Amino acid sequence: MKVAIVHDWLVVSGGAEKVLQQIIECFPDADLFSLVDFLEDRSLVRGKPVRTSFIQHLPFAKRRYRGYLPLMPLAIEQFDLAGYDLIITSSYAVAKGVLVGPDQTHVSYVHSPIRYAWDMQHQYLREAHLTRGPRSWAARALLHYLRNWDTHSANGVDQLICNSHFVSRRIMKTYRREASVVPPPVDVQGFEMRAGKEDFYLTASRMVPYKRMDLIVEAFSAMPERHLVVIGDGPQMSLIRAKAGPNVTILGYQPFDVLKDHMQRARAFLFAAEEDFGIAPLEAQACGTPVIAYGRGGAQETIIPPGEPNPTGIHFTEQSLPSLWAAIELFEQQAALFTPQACRANAERFAPAVFRRSFMMEVMRTIAAQNAVRTAPYIPDRARVKME
Repeated sequence: MKVAIVHDWLVVSGGAEKVLQQIIECFPDADLFSLVDFLEDRSLVRGKPVRTSFIQHLPFAKRRYRGYLPLMPLAIEQFDLAGYDLIITSSYAVAKGVLVGPDQTHVSYVHSPIRYAWDMQHQYLREAHLTRGPRSWAARALLHYLRNWDTHSANGVDQLICNSHFVSRRIMKTYRREASVVPPPVDVQGFEMRAGKEDFYLTASRMVPYKRMDLIVEAFSAMPERHLVVIGDGPQMSLIRAKAGPNVTILGYQPFDVLKDHMQRARAFLFAAEEDFGIAPLEAQACGTPVIAYGRGGAQETIIPPGEPNPTGIHFTEQSLPSLWAAIELFEQQAALFTPQACRANAERFAPAVFRRSFMMEVMRTIAAQNAVRTAPYIPDRARVKME
């Protein structure tokens, strides 16, 4: 087979790019396409050349590529993939909208339907200060157009794959299509388990509103008997520093080795965001560290609560101080239930080799199903034959 892999844009190394890296491992001879390619770490694409769209050459594309969102549906449709047997798209925006023919197989790993165009539209408009005025109505019109295009483009996909059952439900709500679940790869080998824990809690994330780092810091500032270490940086840094009590240590951005060291030594890892999947809680578990997480989104699928065999953490039910306080107290009461060995074993279920095996099984199954349809014998329309 001749294989093409299409990714939205290659700018930074994030979770979607780690998935792309493993897809390329599955199909090392595939040709790679992306709207733009400004990636510095070429190991993520195995040093492969990338065919880009016209957006690559527009003014300020390297820094302001997201500003060309209105042109992205048009740009993705300009890739000529007619010579390929299998097209794999890695899509969290528009990649799945590539044009394919009836004898081509299209498998799309949908990280999520375009969040800011669907269920998170109103949150996006609030955070972008686009709730009123002409700019607001222009943004709403664009998002309306994107929703229509996004729904239509899903019709060209033979098999949808996603990273969690949470996203699978979002896909069903958005496209009225079922999606297979293949959790994303977690680099568990990059994190070693440590059995001995110290008397501090850890949270680490980019400091943006939906991560709710402010909630965690405020909760611990009201619990002076417990020590919290915070790693990360971002727009909310000043707000979070203002909320921090003397028992909260804010380290800001730290290199990977420092982050890993704290994950290995922490009593528990705190995670308050509603994520589609959430890699950080599994990285903590790979270190043998249990997790206290908001019980929505992917965290429901990656953290085993008490009452289940080999539990690895606690869920809190609301993004509120009382709910988080209750979860921390429950963790303290049941801390003996959470063993480093159980946490590590749970994380290993999401290793890259597991992802590659599961992803390849879905692709091969889809190819077989499509081949069966294409080679099925012709059966005339009985009603039409009868009339003739």
